Amino acid sequence: MTQKSHAPQIAVKATYMRGGTSKGTFFLLSDLPERCQTAGQARDNFLLRVVGSPDPYGKQIDGLGNGSSSTSKVVILSKSEKADHDVTYLFGQVAIDKPMIDWSGNCGNLTAAVGSFAIQNGLIDPAKIPKNGICQVRIWQQNISKTIIAYVPMTDGQVQETGDFELDGVTFPAAEVKIEFIDPVDADGDMFPTGNIVDTLDVPDIGSFTVTMINAGIPTIFLNAKDLGFTGTELQKDINSNAATLAKLEKIRAYGAVKMGLILDIKQAETRQHTPKIAWVAPPADYIASSGKAVNAKDIQLLTRAMSMGQLHHAMMGTASVAIGTAATIPNTLPNLAAGGGNLTEVRFGHPSGTLLVGGQSEQVAGRWQAKKVSMSRSARRLMVGDVFVPADSF
Repeated sequence: MTQKSHAPQIAVKATYMRGGTSKGTFFLLSDLPERCQTAGQARDNFLLRVVGSPDPYGKQIDGLGNGSSSTSKVVILSKSEKADHDVTYLFGQVAIDKPMIDWSGNCGNLTAAVGSFAIQNGLIDPAKIPKNGICQVRIWQQNISKTIIAYVPMTDGQVQETGDFELDGVTFPAAEVKIEFIDPVDADGDMFPTGNIVDTLDVPDIGSFTVTMINAGIPTIFLNAKDLGFTGTELQKDINSNAATLAKLEKIRAYGAVKMGLILDIKQAETRQHTPKIAWVAPPADYIASSGKAVNAKDIQLLTRAMSMGQLHHAMMGTASVAIGTAATIPNTLPNLAAGGGNLTEVRFGHPSGTLLVGGQSEQVAGRWQAKKVSMSRSARRLMVGDVFVPADSF
């Protein structure tokens, strides 16, 4: 009996990193197999195999993903050819149960790890890196064609990864990395795609909802929690175990995507799960976070919950935080009204794991709102550096 031959595994250099409340596998573009250095099916197949998708069991046991949207992520970095930028950052949100990678948006959480990875892997001019102090890394976010600035702390010539900055949703403290999203909306595009700060969204067989639809950081549809029958204090167990609720939220998201002009037909939402996001807001209330920590209404200005890849996020996505920070600081949007209304420059909101402070700067030009900058603090840490192994015939 002739023994069947099997393709060997190949080793590819990779770094496994936490950024904010997400984890992902980071690659230098030049380290990828040659046929994966350009966008296409070979690259997607390679990255799917790295993460362990598609997995009908939903666990990604045979890969580096951990069975959640927060950990099913990949990043490709290279020296930037864009003027006045140091590094080009490409992000892929990998579906868990489907053979699909969504390249339509950014990951704000993993953005926090881009600067340190770039410094540690020789993508930054050494003349720009202080021995002690802050290294400013200018990032070109390739998915959305936007500039992001990361302020990375340096100690004795090395990226400082440990520290006492605490980020709700992350177990251990680390060094603080400040992030600024510059002009998160195209100057020639509409922050509010319909031209309205508040709209009515009609969803067949479900109802009509008051919504704020905004394109800042990531396209996001905000609803009032009470209109969904929610309180705004929901945790993952309250949402993710209810198939009917998940189906309802996905249908609302799909119809919102059409109204925002992101897709032409609701069926297209099946292959565009990363964007837009759907979130709901409510005025402050006391609740117990997923860690058991008590969050007091007096310490926050609003409650926010957001869905990511069909599941309630365990904390808050960085890009959705940009949308929250932008919308909440523009009078009369749903997030602004939930926060008490008026002219705000920053908001602290409650999410399932705790709280987060985000600042926003927007201005009205010729009757149109333009976001100039959104800022927040995150942390990042290398978890492992080495080789990831992938069967040679899988891509």
